Amino acid sequence: MVGRFAPSPSGLMHLGNARTALLAWLDARARGGTMLLRIEDLDRDRCRPQYAQAIRDDLAWLGLDWDAETRPQSLRDLDYAAAVERLSQQGLVYECFCTRRELAAVASAPHGGDDRPAAYPGTCRELTAAQREHLRAAGKRPALRVRMPEGAVEVLDRLHGSGPRPVGGDVVVRRSDGLYAYQLAVVVDDGADGVTDVVRGDDLLGSTARQVALQRLLGLPQPAYAHVPLMLGDDGERLAKRHGAVAVADLRAAGATAQELVGALAHTAGIGSGGAVAAAGLLAGFDLTRVGRRPWRLAPGTPILSPT
Repeated sequence: MVGRFAPSPSGLMHLGNARTALLAWLDARARGGTMLLRIEDLDRDRCRPQYAQAIRDDLAWLGLDWDAETRPQSLRDLDYAAAVERLSQQGLVYECFCTRRELAAVASAPHGGDDRPAAYPGTCRELTAAQREHLRAAGKRPALRVRMPEGAVEVLDRLHGSGPRPVGGDVVVRRSDGLYAYQLAVVVDDGADGVTDVVRGDDLLGSTARQVALQRLLGLPQPAYAHVPLMLGDDGERLAKRHGAVAVADLRAAGATAQELVGALAHTAGIGSGGAVAAAGLLAGFDLTRVGRRPWRLAPGTPILSPT
């Protein structure tokens, strides 16, 4: 099997990312598989090289090694263009003139855990050539959408169970500013990198059917997915800077050891006692399907995983 950790370098790696990385690493290593690192720097406005290096440093400090680092998304535009061309040759690509506000979040991985994404209503699906020309003359730049299959597709998920999930309508594959969309990029990347197993946060579960549908349209194999529970702040939302010192680098600077942090992160997923342990010390008997299924929530007023 080939697993991967694919962080976005838009900031320092926080504890939720680190826990997902730990579980993905344990899953790959316990099964004798290959572990890949891929930097998902698709969003040029938010991603920074220094954050990518900080992520590498944090992973190495935690003892989460990788067998190869594949090309970052910023170097894969030709691959994405080729994929769009393949879809276009099938008559599946059309111009979409919907507003930038509707498309603003497309380039970044969507978060929110919605198992039933709102379906695109098909506003631009059947525009005539004259209508498209009129919109372009009015100064509107089109994004590109793909006609997706109706209904649901079969998704393989080791934690949530396999079964049909709704696609959620036609997917944007290139934004109006020319930036390729996350949904396309991650599918092309996993196919090119030979990824067979994806472990990631369950906030991405709602996007998986779209990705599987794109895999089928592009003739790519479907990986087996495992969407693990999130780590939440004391307000019940995904961890962020507003929750305090939740970056790995913060705790590292405060004096926490890698073993303390690994043990605490594992314990929030129902693994181990919570005591200090090296990542490799958790491999014996590890089975991803036995991890806790509920998100772990930071207790109000408690310094998260602070060293004692």
